[in-house]
Amino acid sequence: MAFTFFMRDQPTLEYAADHMIPYASGRSRIKIWDAGSALGQETYTIAMIFAEKMNPFGFKNLRIDATDYDSANNFGEVVAAATYPYEELQRTPVHLFEKYFEPAQKPGEHRVVELLRSRVHFQYHDLLSFKPVGADYCLVVCKNVLLHFQYPERVEVYRMFHQALAPGGYLATENTQKLPREVAHLFQQVVPDAQLYKKIGE
Repeated sequence: MAFTFFMRDQPTLEYAADHMIPYASGRSRIKIWDAGSALGQETYTIAMIFAEKMNPFGFKNLRIDATDYDSANNFGEVVAAATYPYEELQRTPVHLFEKYFEPAQKPGEHRVVELLRSRVHFQYHDLLSFKPVGADYCLVVCKNVLLHFQYPERVEVYRMFHQALAPGGYLATENTQKLPREVAHLFQQVVPDAQLYKKIGE
């Protein structure tokens, strides 16, 4: 399971939204795959960023598939509950915190609002199966996961992401993870200061 926190690598996610939203305009269903979602902090960060940048009608067409393999930690239950201690939310800008979180039953905890929770769907998935959880994604996000894989495994995971993306869709990865040379022809980097790529080919 990946380790992450709210608003981690926000600039890359902002870039991803700025590129993907115009690309996906007019689609009746807009799909994002957050691969290696851990306990949902990254997933709900993505949801917040897109809620801020999309019009309400477009956001209602958005579906975020969040996946992770670490079933021992019951991550699916944690993410579905969408309840987090305030200490984990301190990186969240005040205006976003006030807009997208509400007090939870337990003192000191806050829950993600229904507007965001309704866009997120969770399932267990092993990236090393090399089988995508779906197809026609406009964006795949995979951060702080690939560094744990062997080089040949990373190559195959990138091939899987290429297969899962719609033509012209986007891939956002960890800033420390460069594309393996074996798959460099499958993606085009779209910004110089972030690992954000556009799918090439079908």
